[in-house]
Amino acid sequence: MTTNQIMFAKSHEWVTNNGDGTATIGISHHAQQLLGDVVYVELPEIGDTITAGEAFSLVESVKAASDIYAPISGVILAVNDALEDAPELVNESPLEAAWLVKISIKDSTIFNELLDEDLYQSSIQE
Repeated sequence: MTTNQIMFAKSHEWVTNNGDGTATIGISHHAQQLLGDVVYVELPEIGDTITAGEAFSLVESVKAASDIYAPISGVILAVNDALEDAPELVNESPLEAAWLVKISIKDSTIFNELLDEDLYQSSIQE
């Protein structure tokens, strides 16, 4: 995996390795389409530990509430406070402005278990 390459979990979260021992996590374009208009994003606290495969956040839309699962494990270093006042960013810019958290990477080998964009797109077409 190259630095800053977006990788995806089968549960529709994305993650980038920032190249400095940190990673940024958000939800995929496909996930925000499935959710519909996002009205609220519940973010974890800085300092919280998240574990790959476990829920760490919640996104509510006009249709449903959906848990967001950690694609990798680590400690929360930053949260995207802009989402508190503008949850619609998840719909408008899911892969850029609407990142959810930045974390310290506990084990970078987990990136090998994630899907690159081509594999992810193939998986959602099935």
